Amino acid sequence: MALSDDASIERLALRVIDRSLPKAEWTHAGHFAAALWLLRNRPALTTPDEIRNLITSYNDATSTANTDAGGYHHTITLASMRAADGHLRDHAPAAPLHAVLRSLMDSPLGHPDWLLSYWRRDTLFSVAARRGWVEPDLAALPF
Repeated sequence: MALSDDASIERLALRVIDRSLPKAEWTHAGHFAAALWLLRNRPALTTPDEIRNLITSYNDATSTANTDAGGYHHTITLASMRAADGHLRDHAPAAPLHAVLRSLMDSPLGHPDWLLSYWRRDTLFSVAARRGWVEPDLAALPF
């Protein structure tokens, strides 16, 4: 799915919410597209508990087990939501989401390993970080 217009971002986000998005479309860009749309349009779904419920339910619907080794990851999710929120706030309130997403993906956040600038790999991929929030152990998040 190309995320080159706001309508495609909205469709992706709504399909995550209704659990109909094909797993293949739940990419790095797709995660950030959904985050941006939720932050702007459904902020009540972006609290730590609500986003956990949303993603674990989506994972269940796509036969992705939420375990100590796979599926939902709380620290990555919350850090990504904070990053998306910070990036969104750097743009005008009416900026098209596809332009915000393109800008985000062209930034260091667009690299799937961006979190490793803030966490050691073994810390980030620990069971504790998957289950709950673990503070960065390399550098503080800038947002």
